[in-house]
Amino acid sequence: MSIGHTLLGLLESGPRHGYDLKRAFDEKFGHDKPLHYGQVYSTMSRLLKNGLVEVDGIEAGGGPERKRYAITEAGVTDVQRWLATPEKPEPYLQSTLYTKVVLALLTGRDAAELLDVQRAEHLRLMRILTDRKRKGDLADQLICDHALFHLEADLRWLELAAARLGKLAQEVRPA
Repeated sequence: MSIGHTLLGLLESGPRHGYDLKRAFDEKFGHDKPLHYGQVYSTMSRLLKNGLVEVDGIEAGGGPERKRYAITEAGVTDVQRWLATPEKPEPYLQSTLYTKVVLALLTGRDAAELLDVQRAEHLRLMRILTDRKRKGDLADQLICDHALFHLEADLRWLELAAARLGKLAQEVRPA
């Protein structure tokens, strides 16, 4: 995810302080990985330097001064370009799971057990996400569905790999 573009998009609704941006980001996108304050301020500094935001005001308070940021026309254009650009599909051709299966076979370990343990971990996470989806709002349901679909694809691969372990072992083990 592009943190900079996400913060710019949040600024399109109006000027905000860094704290407000962090809170809005965490509420909408950061359920599982909230932003650190330092990341917000370093990103805003970079966006300011690149002319995508401007300081809309500075408020003095009991602590440090609070800058209020506003998106510039260049920032709006940048967000529009980013939103219109499709994300590159990730084919996962260098999967850690695949690497572990091959290394287990190469080293004489039980690859079937490795697949069983991984399957159990996937199913555990799927139960957690399904519960979260059931209790969540529409945004949470959609993000959980995205994760669940990826986990389902992994499970299908785990089953396929288990069915082909004998043949794979013959191909990867030295003769």
